[in-house]
Order: sequence, then C-alpha cells, then structure tokens
Amino acid sequence: MANDDTKEPLLLGSQETGAQKAKRHLNQRRFLRSRSAPDIDHAPLVTNDSESIPLSESIFGILHPSLKKVAIYLMVYLGVGAIIFYLVRNQIKGLKTHRFLDAIYFTIVTMTTVGYGDLVPDSDLTKILACAFVFSGMALMGIILSKAADYLVEKQEVLLVKAMHMHEKVGPSEILKELEMNKTRYKFFLVFSLLLILIIVGTIFLVTVEKLEIIDAFYCVCSTITTLGYGDKSFSTEAGRIFAVFWILTGTICLAQFFLYMAELNTESRQKALVHWVLTRKTTNFDLEAADLDHDGVVGAAEFVIYKLKEMGKISQEDISLVMKEFEQLDIDQSGTLSVSDITLAQSS
Repeated sequence: MANDDTKEPLLLGSQETGAQKAKRHLNQRRFLRSRSAPDIDHAPLVTNDSESIPLSESIFGILHPSLKKVAIYLMVYLGVGAIIFYLVRNQIKGLKTHRFLDAIYFTIVTMTTVGYGDLVPDSDLTKILACAFVFSGMALMGIILSKAADYLVEKQEVLLVKAMHMHEKVGPSEILKELEMNKTRYKFFLVFSLLLILIIVGTIFLVTVEKLEIIDAFYCVCSTITTLGYGDKSFSTEAGRIFAVFWILTGTICLAQFFLYMAELNTESRQKALVHWVLTRKTTNFDLEAADLDHDGVVGAAEFVIYKLKEMGKISQEDISLVMKEFEQLDIDQSGTLSVSDITLAQSS
C-alpha cells in the first residue's frame, strides 16, 4: 500500500495542497501506464520463425498452437482411419465408389458424427472400430475447434476491420484497439460469412454434380453441417465424396464455431452492461468503506481499482488473497512496500 503522505484522505475530506495534487497526478499516471503494459503504438516485435510480428499479434500464437501442429493431428487421424477402414472395406456395406476414397469418406463421416448411413459397419470388428473412431474423432474435433478455427479467424480480423473502415484512415494502433474491444463480434461476423459461403457452395455442388433438386441439395447441406445426417440424401458419386472429404469437415467445424461465438457474444454483452452499471452508478460512503482494504480510513487508487474490478466480476476475493499472500512473502522487511533488497532476500531464502 502507499505511504500515508501519498494517500488522498477521501473519507476525511481534508483539502489538498498544490504539491499534493501534483504528486497524486504523477502517481495516477504511473499507475495507468506501467512498464508491464507498453504503449500499443510502440509494442516491441517478437520473432516467430523467420518473420517479425507485433507483440500484440504474437499473443494469438500463445493462445493457439500453430496450424501446422493441428494439421498433423488431423492427418494422422485421417491416415490411420483410411488405412484401417480400407483393410476392412469388405466388412462395410453400402453404396461404394473408389475403395480408398470410401475409406477416407467413411472416416470423415464418422469423425464429424454426420453418419449418413450410405456406408455402415457390417461386422463386429468394424462396429468396434467405428465406436473407437467416433470418440477419438470427437475429441480431435474439440482440439480443432479450440485451436485451429480461432487461429484462422483471428488472422482475418485485421482485414475485416480495414474493410469496414476502407474510407477512413485507420492506423495499426486503432485497428488493434478496435479488435480488442469488439473481438468476439468480429469473429462472429467472420464465421457467419464463411458459413453462408459453405452452404451456398455445398448447395451448388450437389445440384451440379450430384444432380439433386435445389431443395433437396439445401436439405442435404443443412442435415450434413448440423450432423443430423438422415441419410436419405448424401454424396454418392466419386467426385462428390472427394468434395465431401473437405467440405463436411470445414462445414461442421464452422457451424460449431458459429454457435460458440454466438454464446460468447451474449455473455460479453451482459458483461459490458454490468461494467457500464458499475462505472456509472454513484459512489457512496459504504463503497469507500468496502474499498478500504487496510482499514486506515482512506482509499488509494489501487484499492479503488481493485474494488471496482471486484464489482465488475473481473477478479474475486480469492484472487486478491493469493496475490496478497505472494506480496507478504516477498515483503521481507514487513514495510508494506517491495524493494530490490526485498526481492534479493526473498530469492536467496
């Protein structure tokens, strides 16, 4: 906590001198711009393989592993599934085209839980294999949803912001700030746009290649991407199954992301409403008493910020207790402040 000569006596209502006001203003500036939060316009670059990217963009790389890693997981799954179901192809009944293509197609349909029924297991062995691959496939789909889809979407967010402000001069700092404020909304719009494209492309393909009526084609598209998979309409030609291998996987992932971002957008809207209420309501004496963590009769900037963050639901009392516990362990001389000597003594003990 700050020393007594730097605190503003909020509860006592005493008058500040000019020097005290200047000192408090300086402390507030230091509090608002700490070394751990560099100015976005001067964010340092970090090297990722052979290219340098802004630090703010590298955060996405920390949250999501590279697309290459996710692609390896997917290729291993599809490769193993294709080989296994190719070897037991005679124990799978239904409408068949090319042997190896049918094996990949059956793996994709199983993984995404579409299950048309145009190819089905016809022995105890293939039934057990199908059960194993549907569970492992659903787990892999979860990994792809949480990693690869977010990674790809976030790479397009800057382009979307630029397109929305194409008639305005928007600098890199403004783009990054707007992305941070409306991140979920832009993800939702991007995934929704991609989903519409996939539905249109899938419908056109089924009409032109599979020779379905437009209503039947649209019906097949919807039953596929929702993994409903009635099975009365499916991809029956060799060209159709080649297309389906890529389209089914992309479509089902995209729809799942769409509903995920819809839920996140709803949650974010409620959170923003709560933040607005906290920041606009009048501060009372009760608030000051609750914010006074050290019970010394005055509330410093740090105490006030912590109290407001708790009201907003950003942090909990447990979070504060854990941080304070670490602070007390580092404060070797029990002065209520941390210094270089405290850190040195704490590390040597």
